[in-house]
Amino acid sequence: MSRITAIPAWKLRKVMEKAGFKCVRTEGDHFVYVRSGVARPVVIPDWNEVPVFIIKNNLRTAGISRDEYFSFLSQV
Repeated sequence: MSRITAIPAWKLRKVMEKAGFKCVRTEGDHFVYVRSGVARPVVIPDWNEVPVFIIKNNLRTAGISRDEYFSFLSQV
């Protein structure tokens, strides 16, 4: 099984868009994504490297499995 590693924010934003999320607003250097059926928004900081713990927390919030994440990431 592959390890989740830090990736640039633009890649994580593309992964969320592939998963059906839409960017509804930006607050400072953070992008806020929502999707119907998901209770909480997913917040992605606009950093060169998004740390692994933020990626994992966002995946849990979004309800995206590890396998789905790698599938979406390979399409970016």
